[in-house]
Amino acid sequence: MPGRSVRSWTLMISGFVHCGKPKEAIGLFSETEEAGVRPNEVMVVTVLAACADWGDLGLGSCEVFDGMKERTVVSWSAMIAEFAMHGQAEEALRLFSKMIQKGMDPNDVTFVGLLHASSHIGFVDQGREFFTSMTNDYGIVPRIEHYGCMVDLLSRQGSFKRLTIEFITNMPIKPNTVVWGALLGGCKVHKNIELAEEATKHLSELDPLNDGYYVVLSNLYAEAQRWEDTTRVRKIMRDRGVKKTPAWSSITVDGVVHEFVAEDETRPQTQETVQMWEKLVEKMKLKGYVPNASVVLLDMEEDQKEKFLYRHIEKLALVFRLINTEPGTPIRIMKNLRVWITGKTI
Repeated sequence: MPGRSVRSWTLMISGFVHCGKPKEAIGLFSETEEAGVRPNEVMVVTVLAACADWGDLGLGSCEVFDGMKERTVVSWSAMIAEFAMHGQAEEALRLFSKMIQKGMDPNDVTFVGLLHASSHIGFVDQGREFFTSMTNDYGIVPRIEHYGCMVDLLSRQGSFKRLTIEFITNMPIKPNTVVWGALLGGCKVHKNIELAEEATKHLSELDPLNDGYYVVLSNLYAEAQRWEDTTRVRKIMRDRGVKKTPAWSSITVDGVVHEFVAEDETRPQTQETVQMWEKLVEKMKLKGYVPNASVVLLDMEEDQKEKFLYRHIEKLALVFRLINTEPGTPIRIMKNLRVWITGKTI
């Protein structure tokens, strides 16, 4: 092109984001800075989405937002969603309060971020209030994304089965993969195999080639040591041509994002990273650490499970960060797959 406007740059960045290439989108955004292009609100929101996908929080998204002379509901909502997506729920809720103080009315996207934030932090009652407020106070009709967030939110409670089934049954619109997927996530937390089978039944009809649903059900069977059922689910995946998505973790060191892919031995400093992890394990064992082999959902001997644990990409990413940064540096690991820790999803 003989000349590139902020609109053409934004379209290209948006194209990369929608094609699942956040790294390329962020790289293109860096080129706009070198070209002296002043980003508009649409470009900022698009880059925020790329940052969320890629996990590069050090790009300066918050600085860009703080430096905007005019903020619309789009930019406010994008930042709220960004904080919620990265587990900074308190910041998301704080930003919403600031938004209201500025006299800005929220839209439906704003409430998706708020419901996500409430769910991640376990604020079930506040999440309910947001869901009610969006209709009563702002006249916003809930979309399927809001219902999915509510199912995820209700999954945090002990009486999750009764509450979620009742909520889904009373929905004015037909549940889709967002809703059934959220229910399946709750089943993972509460180890409810019966309900997980029901959710997976619907999900396999709506999105038959999505490997994540089968993997969750298979893992639930494995946790219950129902190995025949685990094998059956894996066979269904093979018969339907469903392939398991390779897991990866990424971590940023000195502005460079490093990827750690499962079973990939070509990573930088691989041997040094593994050796450091083994040293850390020995020190932890002296402090009483006992590897939790039960999280390895494979039918193998205990000593094999322990070795399998040591090669988890999250651990290797953590050690890589420790090797290459100064003590006290914040560590933030991003994953392409959802992780469940003590009942919370990340």
